[in-house]
Amino acid sequence: MSRPEVRRRLSAAWWCQLGLTLSPLFLVSLLFGDREPLLPVLQMPMFIAGLASMFLSLRLFSGYKRALVATEAALDGPEEPAAWEALANSRRRAFLAAGLPAWIAALGVFVGLNGVALFLLALSSVVLLYLYRIPRQLA
Repeated sequence: MSRPEVRRRLSAAWWCQLGLTLSPLFLVSLLFGDREPLLPVLQMPMFIAGLASMFLSLRLFSGYKRALVATEAALDGPEEPAAWEALANSRRRAFLAAGLPAWIAALGVFVGLNGVALFLLALSSVVLLYLYRIPRQLA
């Protein structure tokens, strides 16, 4: 597979992950947002858990950075396909941690989490996912 095809595939995977990360929040808000909160006392702990989940991606981000450096070093060499595969694998694991704030926000809808808090948690997931875009230097 050529380098532009790999980049296209990784870009499409990023957009799919963005949709998979945000769609539960939108669907749960749409379907259950108007209902009475189940346990309103859990609003603040749920928001704090969402914010704390952002820090889970720190270790995974450092692995992603190492994979980026290794991929850049392997460009135009015989180990380039393996480096792209390692980059995609490390990025796939990191996507799960980056999506946690938005997924916790989706659960927060059931406890009546404020709309601003939902937006902030969703935005934090989008920012974390943005860190995992493939840089132009690897083109």
